[in-house]
Amino acid sequence: MAAIVGGDQRPYPAAAPGIVLRNTVLRDTLLAPDAQPRVAADCEALVDREVAEMSGVTGAAVRLAYRTVRTFDAGHIRVMIESLLPDVADALQPWWTAFATKSGAEAGDFGAYLASREDEVAEALLGITDERRKFSHRATIVKAYNTVRPSAVKHVKVALPALGRLVQQHAA
Repeated sequence: MAAIVGGDQRPYPAAAPGIVLRNTVLRDTLLAPDAQPRVAADCEALVDREVAEMSGVTGAAVRLAYRTVRTFDAGHIRVMIESLLPDVADALQPWWTAFATKSGAEAGDFGAYLASREDEVAEALLGITDERRKFSHRATIVKAYNTVRPSAVKHVKVALPALGRLVQQHAA
């Protein structure tokens, strides 16, 4: 998810070891009518935190791109999160399924599990937004995305622990 970038804050506590619903289909769980609004709101708050915590030249570029998107269309981030959630759930499903079979240290924290596989997970998530970019007719949004895409892998990797805990919180 391109909007998930940067930062170290991990506001989602790891679930107690063993608290994973076996055979959970993330798409069904995260997009259930009673869960989806909370999941989307938590994802948006995660994105806001991650972007706000970024520093340096890259952080400035990401914050500018994010501000541009928010200025251009104030609800765009939320709408994109809601539209990306099904694809994100599907992209994370193989890791969630594997995680659900783990025991011991890896069993309690989906965020740590994702972080230990950061290269593949980050590319899978960015593949979703890369594909969407191809079909976008919103030049300003595409330009903002293209500005941050080269460094996005690094930022997505940093956000994986918090994203994993968010998913686990809603799926468990």
